[in-house]
Amino acid sequence: MKSYRRGPILMRGQQIPEKTTDALLLAPGQDSEWVHSDPWRVMRIQAEFVEGFGALADLGPAISVFGSARVQPGNPDYELARDIARRLVKDKFAVITGGGPGVMEAANLGAVEAKGISVGLGIELPFEQGMNDYVDLGISFRYFFIRKMMFVKYSLGFIVLPGGYGTLDELFEALTLVQTRKVDSFPVILVGRDYWGGLADWVVKTALAEGMISPGDEKLFSVVDTADEAIRAVHTGLKAVVHARNGGDRAARAEDAE
Repeated sequence: MKSYRRGPILMRGQQIPEKTTDALLLAPGQDSEWVHSDPWRVMRIQAEFVEGFGALADLGPAISVFGSARVQPGNPDYELARDIARRLVKDKFAVITGGGPGVMEAANLGAVEAKGISVGLGIELPFEQGMNDYVDLGISFRYFFIRKMMFVKYSLGFIVLPGGYGTLDELFEALTLVQTRKVDSFPVILVGRDYWGGLADWVVKTALAEGMISPGDEKLFSVVDTADEAIRAVHTGLKAVVHARNGGDRAARAEDAE
């Protein structure tokens, strides 16, 4: 029987709602009744933040792995994500994914195989994906923006394999936060030159060339092909962050002041 999760609640049959919590929150044309209902939504949002912070507070160093939910075991991207996750655990990182199938499942599987911490941050969707079987610590969120907060707050970096709109959403959310200095810079690694090469070229030849981004913004991510390259890029990026925190930023500010 089809099942549906809304936060901690499991629904089946006629109990499955037609709209998600996010959809109800964002629906236009609501009458003045929202004045009475939205304060309760704020309480629910607050509770979801508290649950997420409480569950992840002691996680330790972690890297998030993103990618398509549509690939199957045996697909090169699936096996690559699995290998990357194993290597991350070997280097003492926990692995965080969206908790679903495809690349997410592969990364959680790799983390479990390497006897590491495997985390899934799920989301309520109109179609039920469910948490994959390789998540050891799973949280199901009602609201996308809370889930995004958890990814950014508890990850030291993002590794992004080929994926669709959801993957692109997480990627550009991270790049925007880094570009606007809402968060400290952290490594964002795109895996698969054949898949991401066109995007990387567009960023340089169109967005940068036409002044839509600033010089240096095209370097906020790197593009690699292999698991070895991805792990090296993570460590290189983290070293750059440490350097910036230990004086790089002060040097830049002093140079700007001259």
